[in-house]
Amino acid sequence: MKKTFTVLVFLIAVTLQLQAQSKQPKQLGLPGDNLNLYAALKVFQESKTLEDFEKSINDPERKINNLDLDGDNQIDYISVVDRVKDNVHSITLRVGVNSSEQQDIAVFVVTKESDNRVYIQVVGDEDLYGKDYIIEPNYATEGRPNPGFRSDFDDEYAPAERRTISYVEVASWPIVQYIYVPTYRPWVSIWGWNNYPNWWRPWRPYSWHWYSGYHYNNFNIYFGSFSRSSFNRNRNWYNWHYGNNGWRSRSVVYINRYQQGFFRNTYNRPQSFQEGYRVSRDRLPMNSRPVSVNFSRPNYNDRRSNTRPDWNDRNRTYSRPGNSGRGNRIGTGTTRNND
Repeated sequence: MKKTFTVLVFLIAVTLQLQAQSKQPKQLGLPGDNLNLYAALKVFQESKTLEDFEKSINDPERKINNLDLDGDNQIDYISVVDRVKDNVHSITLRVGVNSSEQQDIAVFVVTKESDNRVYIQVVGDEDLYGKDYIIEPNYATEGRPNPGFRSDFDDEYAPAERRTISYVEVASWPIVQYIYVPTYRPWVSIWGWNNYPNWWRPWRPYSWHWYSGYHYNNFNIYFGSFSRSSFNRNRNWYNWHYGNNGWRSRSVVYINRYQQGFFRNTYNRPQSFQEGYRVSRDRLPMNSRPVSVNFSRPNYNDRRSNTRPDWNDRNRTYSRPGNSGRGNRIGTGTTRNND
């Protein structure tokens, strides 16, 4: 009897653990897992200018950016560049991998039609997200090019409320109004390799499970307003970007590291999901939080130290060793030295 009871307890424990694991966000198994495009689109919606947007996605407090493409164990700075053609804005996020190479991360494609309708899609670069990884607002079903499309991620999370966003509403977003004023000049970030704003300091990337746990608390917002699409709404843009002599930037250094599977070690701490979840949950109102999840207790002996500097001293210079042949990065008030 005692043996039967012990086996029953064990089976219940295993079942609960499997149920908990099934609630964890799905992963692409690609480097793009470390820049949540749902979160990036939400920040875009909230920003007033592209300068504000660039600062927000690099803000260590918001933890949108978790990319380390050159493998120096420090977060990469994401620059924003806007190209405009035929009333279409191609707003590209990219990372300087070294002094001569850049790697595109994703593009916000914003199109204004003749009737003043505006639609937007965020297209993840194929080198980071695979082909046709597209996020867009929840447009009305009749306005979707492929209303029958279902993604593998559709069942990832069921939001408390799924709201429809109209083209008119997208046209009213502050950043959309900003880029379509007649006096607008396309934004090209002045920051990049070896040149960074005073307020920015790199930090050590989080494991993917910690990062996904942190953003889990916003899933009601992300999945309530945005969804996956399988169709590029603007085929002209696709040809401009991916065609021969297109706008796309690719880094040989990054491609080689990707093919070697450098990014796989970011998934080596599944127990850290609850830790990331706990860090961000108290920042949200109670009625906005997802249902609490009971994951296995993380291994605190494996908890990494917080290497982020004191943000009350943002203008001090700093130095750190490099390990990837990256060389010095020099910006206003910012230096990095190799040993």
